[in-house]
Amino acid sequence: MRLPRRVGDAAELRKSLKPLLEKRRRARINESLSQLKGLVLPLLGAETSRYSKLEKADILEMTVRFLQEQPASLYPTAAPGSLDSYREGYQACLEHLARVLPACSVLEPAVSARLLEHLRQRTVSGGPPSQTPTPAPAPVASPQLPPPGSPGLWRPW
Repeated sequence: MRLPRRVGDAAELRKSLKPLLEKRRRARINESLSQLKGLVLPLLGAETSRYSKLEKADILEMTVRFLQEQPASLYPTAAPGSLDSYREGYQACLEHLARVLPACSVLEPAVSARLLEHLRQRTVSGGPPSQTPTPAPAPVASPQLPPPGSPGLWRPW
């Protein structure tokens, strides 16, 4: 493809590229909707083979309905950054993990139980891990530079 030399050439180039860009945009939208359908249908307990031909609007409506039906405890309403909000969010995540972890059988049951117990202990000890005191970093000595004009200092000019 050659570069446009005149204003008219640039307009022609845009005109010829527009359908290609639109095709790519539609392909991205369709791929995302397909992924969304694959994520939402199992969460709704729906059989994916039964819903093989869903309209885009149906997929979006099912997703919106699913998100609206989620319990309000998953979305903390406290001001972000507050310690209470952190604890509520941590507790909600821990409860969700306690339900999901045994069902997914990724870890051995003993390891899963140890992990959950460790996370529960973090709840009891209180506060986010970032609130534990950290030692101050040691000062770093700056390297000695040679005096200006000496042959040891390279300059680009």
